[in-house]
Amino acid sequence: MKLKTRICKRSSLKSAETAQERNTEPSSYPLSCVDWSSNEEIYFVSDDHQIYKWSDVSRDSVEVAKLPDDFIPTDLDWLLLGGRSSGGGKGSDTLLIASNDGRFIILNKSARVERSISAHTAAISSARWSPDGAGLLTAAEDGVVKIWSRSGMLRSTVIQSDEAIRCARWAPSSTAIAFSQGGHISIKPLAANSKLIRWRAHDGLVLSLSWSAQSNIIASGGEDFRFKIWDAQGANLFSSAAEEYAITSVAFNPEKDYLLVGTFNMLKLCHSTGWSYSSARFTSPSVGSFYTLAWSADGTQVACGTSTGQLIVGYAVEQQLISRNLKATSSSRKSIALQDIANGTNDVLDFPQRVINFALGYGHLVVATTHQLHIYNEKYVNTPIIIDGRNDVRVIEVGKKYFMVLDASSIWVYTYTGRLHLNPRYPGSQAQLPLLNWRSISLGLDVLAIRDNSETTLLHLFDLIPGASRQYEPQSLRAKQQLAEIAACRAGNADDQFIAFIDSNRELYISETKNQSASNSSNGSAEIYKIGTQLTAIKWASETNILVGVHDSCYSIWYCPGEGAADPTIIALTTITLDTAEFGKHVAIESFEDAVITFRCAGALLPINVNIYCEVLHRSLQEGQWQQALRICRLAQHTSLWATLAAVATRKHQLQLSEEAYSAALQIDKVSYLQHLKTLSPSSAEQMAENSLMLGRMLEAETILLHNRKYDQAVALVLRMHNWKRALEIAQKHQADQPDVELLQRVLQERQRYLKALQRDEWDALYMTYATKDENLSD
Repeated sequence: MKLKTRICKRSSLKSAETAQERNTEPSSYPLSCVDWSSNEEIYFVSDDHQIYKWSDVSRDSVEVAKLPDDFIPTDLDWLLLGGRSSGGGKGSDTLLIASNDGRFIILNKSARVERSISAHTAAISSARWSPDGAGLLTAAEDGVVKIWSRSGMLRSTVIQSDEAIRCARWAPSSTAIAFSQGGHISIKPLAANSKLIRWRAHDGLVLSLSWSAQSNIIASGGEDFRFKIWDAQGANLFSSAAEEYAITSVAFNPEKDYLLVGTFNMLKLCHSTGWSYSSARFTSPSVGSFYTLAWSADGTQVACGTSTGQLIVGYAVEQQLISRNLKATSSSRKSIALQDIANGTNDVLDFPQRVINFALGYGHLVVATTHQLHIYNEKYVNTPIIIDGRNDVRVIEVGKKYFMVLDASSIWVYTYTGRLHLNPRYPGSQAQLPLLNWRSISLGLDVLAIRDNSETTLLHLFDLIPGASRQYEPQSLRAKQQLAEIAACRAGNADDQFIAFIDSNRELYISETKNQSASNSSNGSAEIYKIGTQLTAIKWASETNILVGVHDSCYSIWYCPGEGAADPTIIALTTITLDTAEFGKHVAIESFEDAVITFRCAGALLPINVNIYCEVLHRSLQEGQWQQALRICRLAQHTSLWATLAAVATRKHQLQLSEEAYSAALQIDKVSYLQHLKTLSPSSAEQMAENSLMLGRMLEAETILLHNRKYDQAVALVLRMHNWKRALEIAQKHQADQPDVELLQRVLQERQRYLKALQRDEWDALYMTYATKDENLSD
């Protein structure tokens, strides 16, 4: 991938015209104030006090307004409220411009000055609207950072110091501010009584900052010729090699994992982890240092202002996606080259509008332009299905049956025939749309999972099976910690659907998506199992329920993460962890197609094969070919295969198979338990309950017995689990239903035996009441 740039000729600018009349060179003021007012228009202003608007349609600049002669601009920022692509409704968007005498002005859409405020005693270095649009910050060379309301009323003075502040940026959540002083970077959370985090970042001055909305990391560029990447606590994640000149500007892409770095006569397009895609050099004509970089709201174009006054617009080309036999490459702004290596065809797909996003997978290419969606089937490339009215698409995720689109107005799930399948809504969903990204939304085989942004421990699960009640009333899954990344499994059967997620402590959990309602109604939360620690990324296989995860210096493959989650022994037997020291740092998972995992590390793609026997075993189990699965295990004779077969066979009530598999995996305790199961009458309530218990579903086992009026066995089961409170509840509730059995007496006798074995007196308040009753009766 590389950055394609063009220098925008300022032909209609008056300064250029008058210069041509006089046969002299136009005076070139440095251009440090540039921003997008929509995805098609750029506003810029330099020391000549003229505000210009450059249009992508006409490729020309027009003068919009003139600033006062004593107002020398230092920073410019647009607040887009009325919509990301259209540039908003009239009067809804607001322009903020700061000056070198400590003033800032707020202008409306028609460039009329609404407020002019004297804010600082020295030049304002940064003036930025908050991401939520509720206010703005100003930071100046007098060492003060202030926060103002949207109308220009002072809310608070956050920082007061003697050292000049060079640059300041909001956190994506609008809850903290990062700013630079000298060679130091500081983060100030806006919560009351919160401490300032400060660290030395560069040997020289820190010239620029950017805070990523995608991955919550901070990039900095300095006079020491390096750019560096930090986490939100100030730990260094990446330091670049020294460039030829100082790094004057850095900017994260708002929608994708890109970082753009500007220095003297050079732009560098990098991944957000630091490694470089490509460099664009400007030698003739020389453009000087890049003072400001501004990405458009849809993340497809960037506007750059330089020290010689040039306005440069760039966009990324040669973005590549590979899926099995297909490779899609963006060849220009309005075309994509689709290559099929299976039959040797090459097609160039041209579009009437600019391509914003595209996704490839499961034999389909889905392309989003500014106002349309184009769906291509690999067999019928010449006849795409076109959907109108989808503006500013930010995320596309393809699945086996459906694909999901996140745009400016909502979330949409379509079939590959172009039919709208689901438009999911949940409380507060519309307000949270700008905050959603690919990490907080996941499309599975039959489920769509969305993380709630206002309550980040909550997960909304939408059923995609046609006619399902959960299509419009999602089930909720609540984790204990904040969710960092979610992944719904992409294959399997309708009954074997799982959701995996990494929380803020980087621990990996898994839960079923189907049995939510029974679990939720009884205890308020579904059964969630922890299966891994210290994970940075996860991905499900495209055709099987195999999961891969990346740690700091290794990666793990879970061959049976769903069915075996309830049993730590099965997880231990079916999980393989391998070292990634030879890969290098910052390993990411690019794709997991069939049995091949593709890792991306420092730009290189590294394909790794999973155990092919396990992949074939999973496919056999999905189709219910039990004898075929048994033959695979006998052929390969690997413990992880036997353990996978045992877990799936137990879940599907194939007791004979699971007994052989457990014995081959040397799980003697499970074998003896299965032999006990076989002594019970087939398909009886007792056998079904014991089988559920073996799968770790204690609640389900208890419910089966209670529904079949087996109260005595239900009490015995709960006592085996040492759930004394629940045992007493069942005995009290159902004693009248079964008068011939002394349920309550049995529970109390077992409790006495338990206390005697522990050599302790009763401490539970519920049982103490019965102990005092017995004493009163004996008296």
